[in-house]
Amino acid sequence: MIKKIAYFLLMAFPPLIINCQSIQENVKGSFNTTFTISKKTTHKINKKQKYTFGYLEVPENRQDSNSQTIKIPVYIFKSRSKSPKKDPIIYTVGGPGQTTMPSAQYMEYYKYLDDRDFILIEQRGNYYAKPHLDCPELAKATFRSNLPDFDETEYDVLVAKATKDCRNRLAKKGIDFDGYNTNEIAADINDLVNILEIEKYNLLTISYSTKIAQVLMRDYPKKIRSIVMDSPLPLESNYDEESVKNLLETVDKLLSDCEANEGCNNAFPKIKTRFYNYLKEKTEKPLEVKIDNPNNGKIETFNLTGADLIGVFTIASTEDIVNIPYEINKLLSDDLTSVKEQLSYLFQESNYGSGLGMRLSVWCAEEYPFSSQSIIKTETTKYPEVKGLSSETFEEEICKIWGVQKVSEIEDLAVKSDIPVLLINGEYDNLTPPKWANSMSNNLVNSYQFVFKGWKHTPTTNWGNPCAMILANEFFNNPKEKPNSDCFEQIGSPEFKTE
Repeated sequence: MIKKIAYFLLMAFPPLIINCQSIQENVKGSFNTTFTISKKTTHKINKKQKYTFGYLEVPENRQDSNSQTIKIPVYIFKSRSKSPKKDPIIYTVGGPGQTTMPSAQYMEYYKYLDDRDFILIEQRGNYYAKPHLDCPELAKATFRSNLPDFDETEYDVLVAKATKDCRNRLAKKGIDFDGYNTNEIAADINDLVNILEIEKYNLLTISYSTKIAQVLMRDYPKKIRSIVMDSPLPLESNYDEESVKNLLETVDKLLSDCEANEGCNNAFPKIKTRFYNYLKEKTEKPLEVKIDNPNNGKIETFNLTGADLIGVFTIASTEDIVNIPYEINKLLSDDLTSVKEQLSYLFQESNYGSGLGMRLSVWCAEEYPFSSQSIIKTETTKYPEVKGLSSETFEEEICKIWGVQKVSEIEDLAVKSDIPVLLINGEYDNLTPPKWANSMSNNLVNSYQFVFKGWKHTPTTNWGNPCAMILANEFFNNPKEKPNSDCFEQIGSPEFKTE
């Protein structure tokens, strides 16, 4: 049933900073850029929170002297301190294709505002930017392809048509698809810094937006004081070549940790071997699962292979980690209650198309061209546990349809810098594994790395435990030293549920 790992290197939570006293109603900058204050915001903001909201207007494509302009929403939240530090934090989330703006509603939870201003900037092409590169056509195609009565032989044709329809619709609006990439986003942030006359600033980035940070530190390093990269995605990594391998390595680590834990191993002996054998078995002879279609009451039949059943791990959040061996054991015991619950969600259409056009432009210009199609093909068939699970985010035909230009070779090369950087990872993050950040640290001479035991993707957005946010804030306050918060030392290995 599953065609590929449809990951979003995501997460969305906000903040940034700057001295707003000098902001005018309409401020002009380089490249015909302006920042215009607006009373109408994207979200309702707590009345106690002081802020400025406006739109940064920039060229859609800086390589085209005749480019039209686009508008990018920006929140500038004032620090809670009576004497805030002068270097604000600029924050943008992951994706590509995820919106930063919803974070604006939750500033009371952001510890960064205790010390300095916090600036949220939307990435061009995302939900609240003007224009917004949405693709509801692809959302509908994805929904259709996941239903049990779908003929998988029609998948490629269905997705190709949806991609063409989306591109044609956006093209009629005059969209220049080559203007939506990491380089342009980095230039947007640099323009904002200049137009607001910020002398020094800090960057808070997560997942995909850590690539934006790397471009900024390479191309516009002068004003950057420090950077936090949560769940880093290195420029030099070839994501599509590694995603299946990274997934299995992470699952292997978690199950090995269960076997090394006396209580978990006693409750679920040899769980790793039994789970892998189960996945292989179901790949050869799919698991038949019948559920009631919540839309019409009709009984529907799903046939699940190992590529589908590995979802026991992939759909889990950090909070769910402790339950994974228990859920796997349920599956091995033919208890399908959790599986049926998850399958029922496939009958609900979602707004998955939001920002997907932006994601296509970034991926097809920056990731797909540098990935080996032969390696990807091998990865799809290499692992018998999940045979058929593609590591490719967008297939060759889809990127050909989208038709964006390949970026320069430098965008696939590691960045070297002495700017202070804090690298944060979750131990069980298969999307951006800790090994990537560890490799990056060789080129970032003033960097520190923290790997959170038992956690998954983007630890700084874990509202249940703000320790990663606390570490990040400590680092912003003193980037020349490794943060030393007691909360990190108190995080032990996960206590797996056994009954």
